Amino acid sequence: MDLNTVTDVARPRTREQLPVWTASDAWLAGGTWLFSEPQVHLTRLIDITDFKWPALTINETSLTIAATCTIAELNALPCPSEWIASPLIDQCCRAFLASFKIWKTATVGGNLCMSLPAGPMIALTAALDGVCTLWKADGGEQTVGVADFVTGNQRNVLAPGDLLRQIEIPVAALARRSAFRQISLTPVGRSAALLIGSLGADGTLALTVTASTVRPVRFCFAGIPQPVELRDAILHRIPDELYHDDVHGKPAWRKHMTLRLAEEIRAELQSVPRR
Repeated sequence: MDLNTVTDVARPRTREQLPVWTASDAWLAGGTWLFSEPQVHLTRLIDITDFKWPALTINETSLTIAATCTIAELNALPCPSEWIASPLIDQCCRAFLASFKIWKTATVGGNLCMSLPAGPMIALTAALDGVCTLWKADGGEQTVGVADFVTGNQRNVLAPGDLLRQIEIPVAALARRSAFRQISLTPVGRSAALLIGSLGADGTLALTVTASTVRPVRFCFAGIPQPVELRDAILHRIPDELYHDDVHGKPAWRKHMTLRLAEEIRAELQSVPRR
């Protein structure tokens, strides 16, 4: 869709070249949502692709995903064999249910910044203990966990003019055994519940609930809980008003599926033999 109110496109190549933010500005990376509907309040786009950030950077302790990394680039990452949680990458990428054209354009950072409950990159990076680096509008820098970055349906911690720079995932999280569950109201519909569990080498169980709730909810257990303990924890930590309500699923059904999928994950990880 043409954005016929936009009269200027800024293309900074360094942080120092970023223009002063105004209320009629928008960041441009993949643009798959930006160009999907009218944006009559916008007069300028700030294209961040000329920063030429490396899409993916691996070192001994972390995997760093640039905000401008596309879904296709992430999915094509050749992962070391010891990253036994790496199947989550493909599973979450495919939870988009998007065409190859979208995969080649849509960005990981864009998915986080849209902050939709069903955002699969939110689920992936939150479940893998991802930490966001934010470039603040005042020139500073801030780090925040992905699970805390998203605060509600299309809401997050970004203030006007703030920019998501990257997401850093610890290698240790990628070395955990994992289990993935996702369900939609229709065979090819938007995720109504997307849960990821992982089992640490010390026996700790982490469970991340997304899509069914308006923001990510993380659980951590010292060991694999009993079914009643898991169920009670979910009922206690996720009040009814936190479940999302839209055409893709009513809150009561999302709650039911959250409890069911969480138990499936618990049972699957309990059956995994210790290395």
